[in-house]
Amino acid sequence: MSAKHMKLALSTAAFLMAASADQGQSAEVAQDFIRGVVTGGAGPEAGVWVIAETNDLKTPFTKVVVTDDKGRYVLPELPKAKYKIWVRGYGLSDSKPVDGTPGQTVDVKVANAPNAQAAAKIYPANYWSSLLTIPSKSEFPGTGPKGNGISPAFKTQEHWLLNLKSRCASCHQFGSEVTREVLIDDAVEAWTQKINKAREPGDITLSNSANDYKNTMSNGMTSFGRERALKMFADWSVAIRNGAVPQTPPRPAGLEQNVVLTMWDWGAQHAIHDEAATDQRNPTVNANGPIYGAIGLYGEGPGFGAISVVNPVTHEAKVIPAERMDPKSQSKPPSGLEWNLHTPMLDQKGRVWVTSVTMESTPNPVDCFDPANKYAKYFPIEANRAKAATASNVVTMYDPKTGEQKTIPVCFFSHHLRFGYDADNTLFFSSIQNRESIGWLNTRVYDETHDPKKAMGWCPLVLDTSGDGKIDPDRTKWTRLTADVKGASEGKEEAAETGPQKGKAPIAGADTQYTFGSYAIAISKADGSIWFAAPSSPHPGGIGRLSLGKNPPETCVTEYYQPPKNPDGSATAFFNQGMDLDSKGIAWAAFSSGHLGKFDRSKCKVLNGPTATGQQCPEGWTIYETPGPRIKDTNVSGDFHYLMWVDIHNTLGLGKDVPIVAGTNSDSLLAFLPDQEKWVVMRRPYPLGFYARGLDGRIDDPKTGWKGRAVWSADEAIPLFQLEGGEGSTGKAVKFQVRPDPLAH
Repeated sequence: MSAKHMKLALSTAAFLMAASADQGQSAEVAQDFIRGVVTGGAGPEAGVWVIAETNDLKTPFTKVVVTDDKGRYVLPELPKAKYKIWVRGYGLSDSKPVDGTPGQTVDVKVANAPNAQAAAKIYPANYWSSLLTIPSKSEFPGTGPKGNGISPAFKTQEHWLLNLKSRCASCHQFGSEVTREVLIDDAVEAWTQKINKAREPGDITLSNSANDYKNTMSNGMTSFGRERALKMFADWSVAIRNGAVPQTPPRPAGLEQNVVLTMWDWGAQHAIHDEAATDQRNPTVNANGPIYGAIGLYGEGPGFGAISVVNPVTHEAKVIPAERMDPKSQSKPPSGLEWNLHTPMLDQKGRVWVTSVTMESTPNPVDCFDPANKYAKYFPIEANRAKAATASNVVTMYDPKTGEQKTIPVCFFSHHLRFGYDADNTLFFSSIQNRESIGWLNTRVYDETHDPKKAMGWCPLVLDTSGDGKIDPDRTKWTRLTADVKGASEGKEEAAETGPQKGKAPIAGADTQYTFGSYAIAISKADGSIWFAAPSSPHPGGIGRLSLGKNPPETCVTEYYQPPKNPDGSATAFFNQGMDLDSKGIAWAAFSSGHLGKFDRSKCKVLNGPTATGQQCPEGWTIYETPGPRIKDTNVSGDFHYLMWVDIHNTLGLGKDVPIVAGTNSDSLLAFLPDQEKWVVMRRPYPLGFYARGLDGRIDDPKTGWKGRAVWSADEAIPLFQLEGGEGSTGKAVKFQVRPDPLAH
């Protein structure tokens, strides 16, 4: 044995002895982990991932840890099974799998990647997308097909970048191997074929037909200016094919080496759209219980929703199809959409509430225009009139204890949902379909009466621009603040309009109706106010706040805040679908420009009045850049931040009130430590393509330290074939934990 290998062997033995002594655990407990050292040609490899996989359990299971600065690793809490153990790290080739079982020491050898192109294959998508050469600022406004080929809708490069984000990264990663590669010589033709590839309904949780994926991609390309955009993307792919590589990502270091990932396959090869683990007001609810995910479309034939369930204790996965209101109903073409489940949330009893939309060919059983209903009288939701005879807005409730499902018809569209902190356990809903209101369901009243009409309510979203501290009850006097959804993403904004009668000049001193819809929603623990993300509002987007007052809907008042603009008129940040609140009521918003915004309303000098239409409180904002490379020659990130969540209960172990941003284009969750203004990048290195939306944190046992705490997420890319592994891939429920050091077990 050489002196070098003798030194390594002694180092390994010393590590194992020290770990055993430090932990002071019995031989029985010590059997649930595997440990070892990872070495390359130059010695121990620090900051690389050790991956253990098994198919011996009832659903495929994976554990991932990071090596410490001496190349040592510990894979903790492994169920009894036979594992394939291998290593992935930046600058390396993936190692060959070796066999291991809990209780063993398994050392792994790795080799450097043969060249830069081979090394870059495992880089996150945002590093690849940062290589894209986009139109320069001087080319805007676009001059159309007879000019520079850029759509005239884009007035600035910033609006064009917003469209790139919202069009190209809203369902899956942009920059992954399947999106960047071209397999034929004619790259423009390859990109034409790429965007015309239709998928089956089961692969697209948010579509109504097999062609929606194709149509969405094709229409998105047209929005840029089709020929110019096709050539731009083709040139990017050709440059990569010819050897272009992005900068090398940093390996995990410091706290990032303490991250432990545990993954279970869901019960179906369908994308999950958000998951739930506990009551977000009390993270010990459903301790050690199942994780629930919403499947938008499930099964063959007409699309139908389901709840996917993973049990992390028994390692089982199953699917619970949603129940129709009318079991005999069948949706009719062209929609093919009978029931779409979107986002789950657990209540204090562990019941699962899911936002739903159905296109059943049955009338809505609830009269949403009864003049005796004060909400319908004050603000009838007109969008329901056209669809009342053919579809319903529904909230689904599933009780795991009894197996019972209830479909609860409501009068408003629902999208995301959150429980309030009130004694009635009121459930509030955002909406991107009906853009002018927010609705709620008083679950205490519903449990007592089973009457949705008695339990539901809604408010229009109206800004107090008159400045009198209240909203004028006469709807015809409201000024409408409007923007076309497609236009908003392309930089077009309509002028303010008067009430339900468009085309008239705004009334001086009138209140202003907000008409842009709401995406993520959060309830303030500090004062009970309802906050929401406003991505479709005029550029650069923003957040809203709704106060119900003492007698809703008459006392409902809305506020709207945009991130501040720079002196040249450009945005400090733009396009946010995700926002949340910390325990003090401070708002955090994730912007897809590559920024995290902190908004403290208590600093605002102006809350209402004629200027309170978005830019009235720049002093309330603090803007932070998120990690990762920027798109060439811009300050806009290659990452895409879909949703975010604030860990108010310290479920991850990094501290209370830590905002966590979904890095959907960087295979990661990004935790921001506010006191240190420092980021912790928690990368999922395998399978590549991790696209997180919703997050949930749970405490299974507060007495067991890091082992009893975790944040949960899921593969939520649409379609799943874009995950590493390709066709037939199954998404995973992903458990994130942070231990005190890389060797804790």
